Amino acid sequence: MNIFVCIKQVPDTETKVVPNKDGSFIETSSIKWIMNPYDEFAVEQALLVKGTNANINVTVARVGSVQSSEALRTALAMGADDAILVEAADNLDSYTTAKALKLAIEKSGKKPDLILTGKQAIDSDCLQVPQLLAQMMGLPSVSVVVGFELNGENLVLKREIEGGALEIYNVGLPCLVACGKGLNTPRYASLPGIMKAKKKPLTQHTLAALGISDADRKVKYSEFKLPPEKPAGKKFDASEEQNIGKVVKEVVTLLRNEAKVI
Repeated sequence: MNIFVCIKQVPDTETKVVPNKDGSFIETSSIKWIMNPYDEFAVEQALLVKGTNANINVTVARVGSVQSSEALRTALAMGADDAILVEAADNLDSYTTAKALKLAIEKSGKKPDLILTGKQAIDSDCLQVPQLLAQMMGLPSVSVVVGFELNGENLVLKREIEGGALEIYNVGLPCLVACGKGLNTPRYASLPGIMKAKKKPLTQHTLAALGISDADRKVKYSEFKLPPEKPAGKKFDASEEQNIGKVVKEVVTLLRNEAKVI
């Protein structure tokens, strides 16, 4: 059984993000990169399945820059068997990313029995790549999965919907599952795992080698800007009882006419 886990490398949530000089993306030279948190659930679920059968192979795949392979090495240290990196700019659109993943999986020569992803990336927040990849590969898919039970070649999946309710799906393999928070508790990479990860296979491809060109992009980004700074707040003195009525009236007027929240 071959399991592929598609992961993304994203800026650490504590990183201060600034646009680059031409406004086409963010400045990446000083960013600390981490594995997309939702993808950690996907990696953990693959490893839980692998724990039931030693013959299962787990491959992690990522599309992005080569300046840091931290996310892939983290997945390998957690217990994945091998990794694939498609060298590309970090600001690819969802369509091109999905196409690159599809072609990289096909180029591996291993037929995927199960593809796992996170439900979304915390940087672009598009929620598109899992569905696009499933469509391109002709596979059924279920997203925002918080319950996973494998019985032979059949999956029972619990999918969270609005209001906290759950939908239950019965899906046959092969399929794609986009994992949500709460599906499991991702493990930490052990020191022996980190040492072993350095020796595990990491295959690299370029977009050109996969037959992908700039013409495949559906969306291009421009004019990245920081949001305008918030104006200084206003203070009101209502410590004196005779001022309370006047202050309340002034605050309500500002909330209605200036902030437009009431």
